[in-house]
Amino acid sequence: MNSKSYQIIINGRVQGVGFRPFVYNLAQNLDINGTILNNAFGVIIQLTTTSDKLQEFIHNLNINCPKVAHITTLQHKEVPLVTYSKFEIIPSEQGVNIDLPLTPDFAICASCQDEIRDKKNPRNQYPFTTCVHCGPRFSITKSFPFDRNNTSLEKFKMCPECDAEYQHPSDKRFHSQTNSCSNCGVKLWLENNQGETIHKEQNSILNQVALLISTGNILAIKNNSGYILCCDATNTESIDKLRRRKKRSAKPFAVIYPSLSSAKDDFEISELEADELTSSIAPIVLLKNKITTNIRTQVIAPNLDQTGVMLPSSALLTLLLDILKKPIIATSGNIHGSPILSEEEEARKLLNPIADYFLHNNLDIHFPQDDSVVRFANEYRIILRRSRGFAPNYFIQPSKKTLPTLAMGAHLKSTFTYVPNHHVYVSPYFGNLDNYNVSQRYQNTIDQFIELFGTRPKTLLIDKHPQYQSSTIGHSLAEKYNGEIIEMQHHKAHLFSVLGEHNLLNNRDKIMGVIWDGTGLGDDNQIWGGDFFDYQNHTVRRFTHFQYFDWIANDKMAKEPRLALFSLLEETSRSLIRHKFNDTEWTIYNKTISNNTLKTSSVGRIFDAMASALDLVDINNYEAEAAMILENCANKSMNSKPIDYLMNNDQEPIASQILILTALEDYRRGSSQSDVAKNFIYTLSRSIFRIANNNNYKMVACSGGVFQNAMLVEMLLGAAKGEGVHIYLNKDLSPNDENISFGQWIGCVELD
Repeated sequence: MNSKSYQIIINGRVQGVGFRPFVYNLAQNLDINGTILNNAFGVIIQLTTTSDKLQEFIHNLNINCPKVAHITTLQHKEVPLVTYSKFEIIPSEQGVNIDLPLTPDFAICASCQDEIRDKKNPRNQYPFTTCVHCGPRFSITKSFPFDRNNTSLEKFKMCPECDAEYQHPSDKRFHSQTNSCSNCGVKLWLENNQGETIHKEQNSILNQVALLISTGNILAIKNNSGYILCCDATNTESIDKLRRRKKRSAKPFAVIYPSLSSAKDDFEISELEADELTSSIAPIVLLKNKITTNIRTQVIAPNLDQTGVMLPSSALLTLLLDILKKPIIATSGNIHGSPILSEEEEARKLLNPIADYFLHNNLDIHFPQDDSVVRFANEYRIILRRSRGFAPNYFIQPSKKTLPTLAMGAHLKSTFTYVPNHHVYVSPYFGNLDNYNVSQRYQNTIDQFIELFGTRPKTLLIDKHPQYQSSTIGHSLAEKYNGEIIEMQHHKAHLFSVLGEHNLLNNRDKIMGVIWDGTGLGDDNQIWGGDFFDYQNHTVRRFTHFQYFDWIANDKMAKEPRLALFSLLEETSRSLIRHKFNDTEWTIYNKTISNNTLKTSSVGRIFDAMASALDLVDINNYEAEAAMILENCANKSMNSKPIDYLMNNDQEPIASQILILTALEDYRRGSSQSDVAKNFIYTLSRSIFRIANNNNYKMVACSGGVFQNAMLVEMLLGAAKGEGVHIYLNKDLSPNDENISFGQWIGCVELD
């Protein structure tokens, strides 16, 4: 059969994942000659072969490509005949604006773990061991294509041994752009909090770090994506010291375990949770505590029966945990409310009051990231924080060509979404933009993206709330780049995020949107947060909601669940909670509510009120504490047949006050906290089906921070089939405000 020449163009996550070495070896096995290179759009393969071998080649590309690769499109065409003498990887194209997914950081693979533990292996004990399948990618990216000279590793020239691996087709580090070893790679050094170097011998430095942690010290350790603060998870005094110094009185810490088997000693771990822990993302996973554990769970996550657990995501942490042989606390290296730190001088200055010692390294981090956080509602994964390992890609492609678009997102749990080309980039989580340092990180990262892609945004999408910092920055960027500003209501953006994730924008059937969160400025200038929308024919209409109640004391209401309860009780019933306020407060709040005009439908605040009604939390120590403790309490209920408190009340708007008063009366009659908490969540789930059935909806899309509640999600998914309703939830994005930027983009641009 005659040979012909072909060009294959592949788009997707195909750079920094071992794709070129995979293609090279595939061509060798099939005796095909040609070339492969990275370019600004993915990879281009030129080859000369028979049509049968071409089909076999393409088949193998699709089914056997590297596990961390993600092919979005693969196109091939015949080109003029070229004779090749061999198959080779040729230098990448340069100087063209990139149009491909960015590659996220990958957790250390099993093969590299074996190498660093093998005393006979050249990489034994080298804490920055990587290969084509694992290691930092996005965090060290300076520009694209993903070649060594475009990363932070550019300054580390490969030694002859590493270069030989890089050049050898059969080596696992063939064309590994992050390749290094102890001879030519990244170096560690240990300092005290006075800035004095006390240890820099590479072969023993981690033993010294382990000793310091074991003797009660707090260490600031620079990992691949930023600093983390660590201490012994079995030492109550060390954990208490970290809480005091970081001014984090009760918010849960995460824990790193040496291995999956050691984590199983302390936690109930399902197969899905185990797979997530050991995945290339290696996020923090919320796990249920066993009755007895080796760690101080009630100091680590007070009043909760779940703990955030992760496994070592890097060679550095793997080696450290191997020495310690016990779990450690790992929390973001920052001061309270600020973004994770990555630069030595800044870490020395800001973390000095917290850390006793610092473990630095000389690898520059261009995009610092927190660890991602997930939990499971039975088999459904809920992303609580989308960052390292997930960001900045989102694998959906715009259906039509648009001008470069930047969606600015929300104010709390901020992200931005940038669409400069044919791909969508959803940034990592930043945090609360009230914090100056978070706001600066947010703005700086936007600037980095604009420079990285070589484009300027022409459309800027913002929340309707005029006081959101994201909206203010959006206006400034629009002026700077002469761009158009488009506003979108907060909860409509939440709805569009789910519709976009499930490809429902063009669905012909009507869809009910259920958006429940803490706060968002509504079209009627009230505070929405418990709302039901109709979506059909590309139009969104809010048709009902939870009954309005008074929004008082501004942001203080979100911090004090007792205020939400005060607001939700009628004057005749407020005497039931008089003991929660002093005389001055009682007078002020009664006067405030009598003159108040600002109302809310917020289910987030209704959760707060329920927590206060059950005497669980009156004042939050951290955001969403009341909701988390309420769910934790509900999990203790043994009642398999919960009560719907609104069973005989199907009015619209939903009777918020009746719900809370009925639950409070049930508690006062002697029902347990856990049963009432479960009944409350069950009532909320039933309200969704009741509204759907009353209005003839068979498709329901849910979003907003309330849908981080695993019990609520389990109740919805468990009952959906029997109700004849299909429930859609955020799946690759968090249901909280992190999805707002994506929802702004998908709603304003795709439906334009």
